[in-house]
Amino acid sequence: MNLNLKVWRQNSPDEKGQMVDYQLEGISEHMSFLEMMDVLNQKLINSGERPVAFDHDCREGICGSCSMFINGEAHGPVKGTTTCQLHMRSFKDGDTIFIEPFRANAFPVIKDLVIDRSAFDRIQHSGGYISVNTSGNTQDANATPIPKENADLAMDAATCIGCGACVATCKNSSAMLFVGAKISQYALLPQGQVEAKDRAQNMVAQMDAEGFGNCTNTGACEVECPKGISLSNIARMNREFLDGSITK
Repeated sequence: MNLNLKVWRQNSPDEKGQMVDYQLEGISEHMSFLEMMDVLNQKLINSGERPVAFDHDCREGICGSCSMFINGEAHGPVKGTTTCQLHMRSFKDGDTIFIEPFRANAFPVIKDLVIDRSAFDRIQHSGGYISVNTSGNTQDANATPIPKENADLAMDAATCIGCGACVATCKNSSAMLFVGAKISQYALLPQGQVEAKDRAQNMVAQMDAEGFGNCTNTGACEVECPKGISLSNIARMNREFLDGSITK
């Protein structure tokens, strides 16, 4: 298929960016979206132009680093799919495809489609951990009884890959779905109870300090999340935050 690409190009965080048109021919519908981007970059390199910078690593929908805004949707038109798992059969011959980085003040553009998501790391560092007994008299985690429902909900929350699609999709650039998922995965398990009173307080405070907005209650974050993280995690985060505020 032949495609018209409109790609965001920005040399550095301090420079003004713009959309640039590129034409590609002979793209197979069996290619992944990132393979199509590889073809574009090879074409640019062969013609002496600077290739498009974009993040990628596992290309298996696990790491979340491949995040792109494609035709106005985080990760593209297929629900429950990361950019690297998106295939060109989702597009048609002659299509125009707009490709942009995720947009949020807390996710500044580094170069082209590459953004700085270290704000998520700092939120994790503020409370996304548990204390573990390493005295030599440790208990096997599998020996700790956990209700099946709680284990399942914790695992569902833990599937969050921190890609930032929730932030990019939210009109307020809220990170509450991400933070809610990270808080939930510990709040539901006995291992997470040691820091339970401080975790939500610290992580929400860091989220606010990073400049993320508040929840809009529109549910767009859940719709665009490639892992289907539930809005119920935001409700649990609010309960954990309130509980910590009252009993701290």
